Amino acid sequence: MTSTIFVLTLLSFQAPAAAPAIDNQRVQVREVDTEMVVSQYDSVWVSRKGEASFLPKGVKLKADGKGILIGLKDFKQDPLVNKSGYPLAFPRPGSKKLLEHARFIVWDYTWTPGVATPMHFHDKDVVVFYLEDGDLQSITPAGEKTVNEYRPGMARFNLRDRTHTETLIRGKQHAIITELK
Repeated sequence: MTSTIFVLTLLSFQAPAAAPAIDNQRVQVREVDTEMVVSQYDSVWVSRKGEASFLPKGVKLKADGKGILIGLKDFKQDPLVNKSGYPLAFPRPGSKKLLEHARFIVWDYTWTPGVATPMHFHDKDVVVFYLEDGDLQSITPAGEKTVNEYRPGMARFNLRDRTHTETLIRGKQHAIITELK
């Protein structure tokens, strides 16, 4: 009689990390859900609930729901001198400072439908995490118009040295904006 022995080996597979949503010389932005995450950079955690916190390099984050982890790369860039004649983008009327650190400032802002923000100058690069479904129209001092559609959970990196105003033209829009120092 022949016996056959089967050996079952259970392998533990770890799904590869999703590609970053944004990866440039300043930041690496990853979408995160409730899994444990260890940051390879000093990072800013921004939740879909509109909360923000600082996460030092190597510390585990247990995300309470979905959000983004903004990894702060070792790239120092001083804010630009504002020669535009317009106020800085932040603080702006209606904005709320959530968190400040030597490397960033996190702002909470909700646009009012049909009401333009004051014309403003961005002296710092920013990561914007959109929490609502709404379209923003941007207008430069020269009158150039651009309409951008934003959905909940979208993240966008915007370079400094921009002057414009924004108006919510469709839906609702609320965002957590991280200015990089």
